[in-house]
Amino acid sequence: MQYVKNLPTYMVQRYHGWKATTYTENKAWYRRLADEGQRPRAMIISCCDSRVHVTSIFGADEGEFFIHRNIANLVPPFTQDGDHHGTSAAIEYAVTALKVAHVVVLGHSNCGGIKGCHDMCAGLAPELEDKSSFVGRWMDIMRPGYDRVSSLPEEDRTRALEKEAVLVSLENLMTFPFVQEAVESGRLSLHGLWNDIGDGSLQQYEAESRSFVAI
Repeated sequence: MQYVKNLPTYMVQRYHGWKATTYTENKAWYRRLADEGQRPRAMIISCCDSRVHVTSIFGADEGEFFIHRNIANLVPPFTQDGDHHGTSAAIEYAVTALKVAHVVVLGHSNCGGIKGCHDMCAGLAPELEDKSSFVGRWMDIMRPGYDRVSSLPEEDRTRALEKEAVLVSLENLMTFPFVQEAVESGRLSLHGLWNDIGDGSLQQYEAESRSFVAI
């Protein structure tokens, strides 16, 4: 595979820096993780956005979170069509094999995927409507969420849609039989969060008030 190249120099240098400091200072912990396997207490479904740094937000160490990232932190509805389903596979593994106690859906401000979904649903991004667009077909998951916020003023619509992405994903999680069973038996709890990248604030969805409130 002649098209595969060596890592850029800055990444190699950063690796050596990590190995000489963080790894060396915590070698016993890494050996334990390798020998005993992972036992994360929570799965976090977050966006691929490079500005969303889940472990930093929660001050987490290796082994604490089972993290799955995709465009706009979306969970598709449960389906058994024999196709490839990376997000669904990650959820299945977290709930049935790792037996996490919590699944957290983490949305964020200024999400490019959500902006694309907004523009596509508003008829402003025909390239995303094309059947060949992977992003567009993925963002189809959010169409029910767009319908719920489409009557809002334009300046409020995108931010509301970011939070709808969290709610749509939580709704879709409950279409997975093994998730529903774990929730109803009390073995699993679902959580919805939204992070403002600019001011560092974190909001959680409260079912009682049906709104996102600051933590």
